[in-house]
Amino acid sequence: MIDKRLLTTVIALAVAVSSFAQTQTIRAFSHRGGRMERDENTMVAFQESWDLGYTGFETDVRMTADGVLFILHDHTLERTTDGKGIIEKMTADQVRGLHTKKGNKVLSFEELCRFFDGKDNLYVEWELKTSPAELYPQDRLEEMVEKVYQGVKSIKTKNSMMVFTSGDYRGLRYLQTHHPDADLLLIIGRPLSDETIAIAKTTGIYTLGCTMNGTSRKDVKKAHEEGITVSLWPSLSVEDFVLGAYLGCDRMCTDVPAAVKKYVTENFPWLNVVY
Repeated sequence: MIDKRLLTTVIALAVAVSSFAQTQTIRAFSHRGGRMERDENTMVAFQESWDLGYTGFETDVRMTADGVLFILHDHTLERTTDGKGIIEKMTADQVRGLHTKKGNKVLSFEELCRFFDGKDNLYVEWELKTSPAELYPQDRLEEMVEKVYQGVKSIKTKNSMMVFTSGDYRGLRYLQTHHPDADLLLIIGRPLSDETIAIAKTTGIYTLGCTMNGTSRKDVKKAHEEGITVSLWPSLSVEDFVLGAYLGCDRMCTDVPAAVKKYVTENFPWLNVVY
C-alpha cells in the first residue's frame, strides 16, 4: 500500500494528467466482495457491493473432495471460517455446515452463479484456485476448471464479461485448448515489466494481473503498445486506487469498494471509472 505521506503527491500527479485520464476508462471491481469492508466471498458482501452500484466483482473457486465447488480464497479453513482443515479434503456436506467467523454461510459456486443470473453489464473475475498444486493433479484440475467454465456459461446475462483468472497457468492452458472462447487473465505476483510482457506473449494470454508496486506508467504504456490489457493489484485503499489510475491501468480491483467509489466521485469526477 502506498505510504500515506505520498497521498498529496499522488493526487497532484493525478490532477496533472487529468486530460489523459478523461480518455482513460478503468474497470473497477470489488475484490472478494470488498474484503476489507465486508465478510469476504459471502453473499452479503456481493449483495452489498451490488447495492453500492458495483457490477464488477472478483471471487475465488475451490473444489471439495467429492467434486463440488465453493467460494473460498484459502485452501485451509481456519482464517475465514469456523472449520478446520483443508477444503479439498472435505465433502460438500461438511463444507455446507460451515460458517464464516462473522456468522455467514460459506457460499457455494452454484449460489453465486444464481446471484449473477439475470443481472446485466457484469464484469466478473473467477479465480481458479488450484494451489497448492499437489491438491490439484492434472485430472482433478481439469475436472474443476471444466465445472467452473460450464457453470459460468450457464449464467443468463447481457453485455457482460466473465473472465477466468489464475496464477496457475495449467488451468488457463486447459481453457485455451478446450474453450478458446474463454476470456483469460494470468495473475503474476510481480510488477509489470519487460519480463512479464514477454510472459503474456509466450502464453498467448494478453491480459495480465500484476502488482501495482514496482509498475511504472512507462511499463503500462509499453504493455498497451503490445496489445496487453493491464489489471493492477492490490488496491487496499483509495490512495492505491488513485495511484493505479495515474499509472494508466485498464482494470483494478479494490478491497474497499464503498470508500473508493465515494472518494473518486467526490474528488476525481473526471475519472472515467466503470463500477
